[in-house]
Amino acid sequence: MQLISIVVPCYNEQESLPLFYKRVEQILTDFNRHRDQFQWEYWFVNDGSSDESLQQMQYLHAANPESVHYVNFSRNFGKEAALLAGLKAAQGDFVAVMDADLQDPPELLPTMIQMLVETDYDVVATKRSDRQGEPWLRSKLSSAFYHVINGISQVKIVPGARDYRLMRRYVVQAIIDMPEVNRFSKGIFSWVGFKTKYLSFRHQDRVAGKTHWSMRQLLDYSLEGIMDYSEVPLAIASWLGGLSFVAAIVGVFWIVIRALLFGNPTAGWPSLVVIILMLGGLQLLCLGILGKYIGRIYLETKHRPQYLVKDKR
Repeated sequence: MQLISIVVPCYNEQESLPLFYKRVEQILTDFNRHRDQFQWEYWFVNDGSSDESLQQMQYLHAANPESVHYVNFSRNFGKEAALLAGLKAAQGDFVAVMDADLQDPPELLPTMIQMLVETDYDVVATKRSDRQGEPWLRSKLSSAFYHVINGISQVKIVPGARDYRLMRRYVVQAIIDMPEVNRFSKGIFSWVGFKTKYLSFRHQDRVAGKTHWSMRQLLDYSLEGIMDYSEVPLAIASWLGGLSFVAAIVGVFWIVIRALLFGNPTAGWPSLVVIILMLGGLQLLCLGILGKYIGRIYLETKHRPQYLVKDKR
């Protein structure tokens, strides 16, 4: 009998957890009723929630100690750390990653399981076919992010791709074996490769609560993804420096030629101030880009753990 592990990173999902468990349990029970081929386990990861998410996990574990487990972090370490902890804890032949808010429709799980059992795919992943109900600006920025990262990186990410996927054991092990501290799961899933089938689904609203991702957090997350999988920002900084240098040389020649031919010296200080500010801004921009990369290198060299576990059941 094959084991399916369901990994669920959670941050302040006290309202969603009971609904998520009930719905997934019903779907998998109905799917397995005439097969008796699968067992499944849940690994909920409490990422430093400030509500009663942990109590909900403890309640589910007490009611179903053989199949429901949880990992409790010492504080909030972020979704990437929670995802990694869940993948390390999972023991299944197949491992699914899902969100607790039911924006990842559990109804796709039977299809995903069948595809891995009956075909040679290594991963069955999901993507949203639309962004209906999402704020206009967030939708446009998301589309722009996929366009940019696929244009400058060798690692291609499917537009609208979700973390929601079902993977074979060796795929999970490949993801776990990647040691970096700065993790960008969408990039990692694409980087490891393996034969992947994408299933599309329409946008689903949260079943309870509200999103924990602010616009600023999404922008920071996007920048992390770009810097993790592309060196183009460094190249842009180099090109800006080169173009500024060439422009300065051209300007010097123009000033000398104008003074020799027309006896017209450079007029006033406003133009000089503008040039200084422009070049200073370019220098700070390039230093900022370089500093972001150096900062990421610094964090990697510390070899700190991605998360700390307070307790685990």
